[in-house]
Amino acid sequence: MTDSYVYAAARTPFGRFAGALAGVRPDDLAALAVNGVLAKAPALDPAEIGDVVWGNANGAGEDNRNVGRMAVLLAGLPTSVPATTVNRLCGSSLDAAMIASRTIECGDADIVLTGGVESMSRAPWVLPKPERAYPAGDLNAVSTTLGWRLVNERMPKEWTVSLGEANEQLAERFTVPRERQDEFAARSHQLADAAWTAGFYDDLVVPVAVDRKGRPAHDGKGGTTADGAGSTLTRDEGIRPGSTADKLAGLGPSFRPDGVITAGNASPLSDGASAVLLGSAAAAARIGTAPLARIAGRGVFALDPQEFGFAPVEAANRALRSAGITWSDVSAVELNEAFAVQALACVDAWKADPSTVNTKGGAIALGHPLGASGGRLLGTLAHRLKESGERWGLAAICIGVGQALAVVLENVTETGMETGR
Repeated sequence: MTDSYVYAAARTPFGRFAGALAGVRPDDLAALAVNGVLAKAPALDPAEIGDVVWGNANGAGEDNRNVGRMAVLLAGLPTSVPATTVNRLCGSSLDAAMIASRTIECGDADIVLTGGVESMSRAPWVLPKPERAYPAGDLNAVSTTLGWRLVNERMPKEWTVSLGEANEQLAERFTVPRERQDEFAARSHQLADAAWTAGFYDDLVVPVAVDRKGRPAHDGKGGTTADGAGSTLTRDEGIRPGSTADKLAGLGPSFRPDGVITAGNASPLSDGASAVLLGSAAAAARIGTAPLARIAGRGVFALDPQEFGFAPVEAANRALRSAGITWSDVSAVELNEAFAVQALACVDAWKADPSTVNTKGGAIALGHPLGASGGRLLGTLAHRLKESGERWGLAAICIGVGQALAVVLENVTETGMETGR
């Protein structure tokens, strides 16, 4: 067995629903992330990539038919580079990185490219196929953007409540008041804006140029299309620098008339892609750069579907045990903020310092394009550890239908090794 390492990470800016990236197909977004991360591997011959493992939660529209393979082809990589697409809903790209790390550790490949993509703006409506030809009644189109659809009637009703209602239940269970949620959400926006202003994301985010018709203004090989660029998205589109808890307090509840969850303290629908390049220690010369962090531990956990927001608690604990460390060792936490209430419930349950959580902003501000969020967490965590020189970090994400994933990273940059490797 060998160790697996994070060598590089890149992502597109995350666009708002029906925003700047709404005209860009998800397979094109994925190709941009692929090219973005490979640009950080100056010596790597793409033909040496042993596999591509890609995450995607929807797969019902333009991201159908193995969007990972489509990304490889559209990015201009050799057709000999294989790819697969995995679906663990919100955790898909973190799952992809976990699968890739195991592939490297057991010796099946030396270099694996991972990532994920989601265009929630372009997720289609679907029509269920009628049980018999020529039905006399109407058929209803079903949105595939988010959450349950075409539910099996055998599923217990308490399992299939909306994501928002599930988190209203979580707020009741753990007595997380609206005020705390709004404060947490405002913090996310403020920290995200500060990180962008300080230049933290400059090396992580690949700008997306769109032509005058809103389509990608690139040909997948570094060139531009004939229509030229109409505009370029360089920064996550959902950040509101002036957010305060007082301003967020004025928003009405979204799921219950007397509820505590609003559009302001939950992650928005988003579009975007992320990519993370993993490899063995022996792959460094071929990649052309030293690794950032070692994949030190992994954790997966599941509970009742409606309790998905709390699942990261045990997933993280399992990842820490796998790495042989405790919460007292952890200096940086990246927890996906699907809802402020679930993030707060998890942090409250962990023996973690809340000030270490999402110091560069979280999904409430940056956005949550489902299949891309895990790759964002992992890339951000690796760069946080590099910046701070601290040794241990953890990335965790809750997943619809009651699941969660977590990964522990160990900093192996020169500063990280000086602090205790």
